Amino acid sequence: MTIDRTATGRVPLYGPEFARDPQGTYARMREYGDLAPVELAPGVPATLVLGYDAALEILRDPATFPRCSEVWEEAVGPECPVLPMMMSRPNALFTNGAVHARLRSVIVDSLDRVDPVSLRENVERSADTLIDRFSGDGKADILGQYARMLPLLVFNELLGCTPEIGDKLLRGMNAIFDTVSAEEGNALLGEAAGELIAYKRANPGADVTSWMLSHPAGLDDLETTHQVILLMGAGTQPEQNIIANGILLLLSDDRFGGDLSGGALPVEDALDEILWTDPPIANYASIFPRQDVDFHGYRLPAHQPILISYAAANTDPSRSIADRRGNRAHLSYAGGPHSCPARSHSRLIASVAIEKLLDRLPDVELAVPVEHLEWRPGPFHRALTALPVTFPPDRALP
Repeated sequence: MTIDRTATGRVPLYGPEFARDPQGTYARMREYGDLAPVELAPGVPATLVLGYDAALEILRDPATFPRCSEVWEEAVGPECPVLPMMMSRPNALFTNGAVHARLRSVIVDSLDRVDPVSLRENVERSADTLIDRFSGDGKADILGQYARMLPLLVFNELLGCTPEIGDKLLRGMNAIFDTVSAEEGNALLGEAAGELIAYKRANPGADVTSWMLSHPAGLDDLETTHQVILLMGAGTQPEQNIIANGILLLLSDDRFGGDLSGGALPVEDALDEILWTDPPIANYASIFPRQDVDFHGYRLPAHQPILISYAAANTDPSRSIADRRGNRAHLSYAGGPHSCPARSHSRLIASVAIEKLLDRLPDVELAVPVEHLEWRPGPFHRALTALPVTFPPDRALP
C-alpha cells in the first residue's frame, strides 16, 4: 500500500534536542520505515531517507530523483533559512545530466592535478603553524583554534586564495551551514568567490582555481565562482567536523584512544568509525522529483525536497557491521554520479591533521566530560561548538 506522508506529523531536524542526540532521533524515526517526514526548519517540510539500500537507490537514479529545486525555491521564498544550502546553483552538486558531467569534469581534472605529497606537506605546515600558537598554553579549544582553521589554511593554498578572501569564504559558509544569517552568508560567499576569480585571472598559478579557469570545458566566471563555492563548502565545514569529531573519538573512546603516547595511533580506524556513525555532513543531497513518485510504498510529492540521511543510512540495522575498520562502504561521501570526487583528499587532510596534533601533544586530554560538550544545531551537519582540551605546555616554543 502506498502511504502519503505529507499530511502526517513531522520530526524537527533543528534545535538543541536533535543536535544533542541525532542517532536517537533516527532510531525513533525508523518506525516510519526507510523514509520519514521531517521539518528542516519551522514550516519547511521534507522527506528524510533513513534506509541504506533506499538511499543508494535514490543516489544512483538522478533521472527519477534529480537536483532541480526551482519550483520549491519559488514556494518557500528568499528568506527560508535552509534555502542557501539547497537552492539551485550552476555547480556540479546541483545540476543534472550533461551539464553536471561537464562541471564535474572540471573539478575532477583539477583535483587530480593536486600532488598528494605536496598536499600532505601543506597540511603538516599548516598544522604546525596553528599548534605553535597554543602549545605553550597548556589548554586550547581544538575546534576553534585548530580544526576550524586548518582546512581554511589548506584550502587557501589549494585554491590560491589570499587570506582575506579565504576568511570571507569561511564566514559565509559558516552562516549558511548554521542556517543563521543564511541570506547574508550566501551574499558574502558570492562576493568572496567573485573576488578570487578576478584575482586568479590576473594572477594565475599552480592552484585549483587557475586550473579550473584554464580547463578545456571553458567555464565562464559565474560557473567558476560556483565551483569555488562548492569546493570551499565541501572542503572546510565538513573537514573541520571530521577532524574535531575524530580527535574527540580518540580522546574519549578506549577502543581507539587508550594510551595515546604509547605508540602507533589508530587514526585511520577512528576515521572509518566517524564516517560510519557520526559523519560530518549528516543529512543532505537536496533531491526534488519533477512529478509524484511512488517509492518503496511511499508517495513522494513533486518538487518537495528529499534528503539523504547519511548518518541514519550508515547505521541502518539491516547493515549492522561489528567491525568497521577498513570498511569504506559507508555513504558519507554520497554515492552515484554525485559522489564526492575529493574523498581521498579529505581523508588525507583529516588523518594528517589528527596525527600531527597527537604527535605534537601526546598527553592531550579532554578538559570536560564528553556529555558536557555541546553540538551546533542544524539539520545538515554534525558539528561541535567547541572542543576544550588540556595538555602539558611545551615551553620550548615561543
